[in-house]
Amino acid sequence: MITIDELKVQLDNKSRLLGIDMGSKRIGVSICDENRKIATPYKTIQFTDLNNLICGIKEIILENNIKCIIFGLPLNMDGTEGPSAQSVKDKVKLIEKEIIIPIVLWDERLSTVGSFNLSSQLDINVSKRVKNIDQNAATFILQGALDFLSK
Repeated sequence: MITIDELKVQLDNKSRLLGIDMGSKRIGVSICDENRKIATPYKTIQFTDLNNLICGIKEIILENNIKCIIFGLPLNMDGTEGPSAQSVKDKVKLIEKEIIIPIVLWDERLSTVGSFNLSSQLDINVSKRVKNIDQNAATFILQGALDFLSK
């Protein structure tokens, strides 16, 4: 894993990034344009096991020429790491052994709440908001990282 500051130095001008919101049952995935301006919901992956997840991520990387993955790190509101953050870090360490592009952990506090509230402001009905919550949370995570990288 590298830091977001290290990533800033490594990235080419034109490169697409992947945002991932790791849940225990569903994994939200988002992707950005090659200019790294806009994050867009991509898909939700049902988590069955780590090998299937790694294969799915590798497929997305190849199909979309992805140069880095931003994983949301679910910190507690006070900034400390709890069991969820440790679970994500453990999975990311295993994923990192199989995927050769850089991986960054990004503070995802309030990403699910933020994406749910944003979709309510866009007048999207509740059942659709719940259905897309994981990929929308991934989009929220990726957009936060993109905004940081553009400064």
